[in-house]
Amino acid sequence: MFLHVTGVEYVGEYRLKLKFNDGAQGVVDLEPELYGEVFEPLRDKELFKRVYLTGRTIEWPNGADLAPEFLYEHADLTAGSAPRTTELLYQPV
Repeated sequence: MFLHVTGVEYVGEYRLKLKFNDGAQGVVDLEPELYGEVFEPLRDKELFKRVYLTGRTIEWPNGADLAPEFLYEHADLTAGSAPRTTELLYQPV
């Protein structure tokens, strides 16, 4: 099974609540990742809040996106969600 983000909700500052297609859900704090040409503009919270779902991950209007595998590994998964799998399958680009 390929990992997909199935839900996203802005929860404050640079944090997003995410749901994944394996049943896991949790919050990811992306503030440490907001550097460089593509991600630096997301320090504008109004732009950051405009996150949306694409086919399998999240994206912002400026074209910035993050792989679902990266988000899964960095999310603080909540109790009661599916356990982290030890093997993630990566879809070829």
